[in-house]
Amino acid sequence: MTDLKNSPHRRYNPLTSEWVLVSPQRTRRPWQGESEKSGRETRPAYDPDCYLCPGNQRANGVVNPDYSKIHVFENDFPALLPETPGANSEEKAFFKTRNVRGVSRVLCFSPRHDVTLTEMTAGEIRTVVDAWADQTTELGKRYQWVQVFENKGAMMGCSNPHPHCQIWAVDCLPNEPMKEERSQKDYLNETGENLLVSYLEAERNHGERVVMENDHWAVVVPFWAIWPFETMLLPKRHVLRLPDLTEAERDALADILKRHLGAYDRLFDISFPYTMGWHGAPFIQGDMDHWQLHAHFYPPLLRSATVRKFMVGYEMLGEAQRDITAEAAAEHLRKSIVN
Repeated sequence: MTDLKNSPHRRYNPLTSEWVLVSPQRTRRPWQGESEKSGRETRPAYDPDCYLCPGNQRANGVVNPDYSKIHVFENDFPALLPETPGANSEEKAFFKTRNVRGVSRVLCFSPRHDVTLTEMTAGEIRTVVDAWADQTTELGKRYQWVQVFENKGAMMGCSNPHPHCQIWAVDCLPNEPMKEERSQKDYLNETGENLLVSYLEAERNHGERVVMENDHWAVVVPFWAIWPFETMLLPKRHVLRLPDLTEAERDALADILKRHLGAYDRLFDISFPYTMGWHGAPFIQGDMDHWQLHAHFYPPLLRSATVRKFMVGYEMLGEAQRDITAEAAAEHLRKSIVN
């Protein structure tokens, strides 16, 4: 049997039907590559030059309301438009195009410029959870896919440090959800079970990759994780979408988000960068019981606050590769938890 702690091996991701190369022996190599700046950034509670702070004028001339909790608005520079002129390409081979319709929104978590989700109270985070659910309900009436996501930190391309996320909705199923749609449906057809419900049960029985849990949620480092400290957040019961969560599940979600993101911050004693996004059942006709709500967290840092993971070379041309094992990453994260 392969020595998973010390020998190179591949791990299969049943959610996307893809493989990842794991090379734990490489953690001993010296690092002489690029290092990022370290340290926690200090920001004011209000920044008069911030486009997202209450009462400030945005780049397109619109003035933000003097909001006290959350604020949602249409992105001033949207990646999607509700109406797109032109027809689909009739090319059958190399030059296919398809029109796409959608909307891009921004959701400010707080009027304060100097906080992150980690530094907000559980009650404040619960307000954000409700907003995620409400936006999903509203946009799901018009679009097939509603993507709630947060890019945190300049390292992840975030152009404004004010605490916020984005919500994009489109009239099609994007590539990553399409992989999950096929894999989850195939698994249910083949086994009669929900893929991620069964997966979480197996992880909780195994225990080694479970980072934390409460009565309704669990955070795991997936067996097939690509990013060094990648995690997945899953409900303990079968849930299709964010709006389907009960009051108790929403409270518990706010609680575990605060604890989980706090563990990230304490790992390297910085405001931990990541991309986070929710995947729930798409709004398309048919039985969606093969879907299970879950959130992906993709942080770029590798071994310290100044060394990040790069997807280059073999990873761009062959398949994704990681050095630190999922089990070791989960252990590091568990040590950063404050109960």
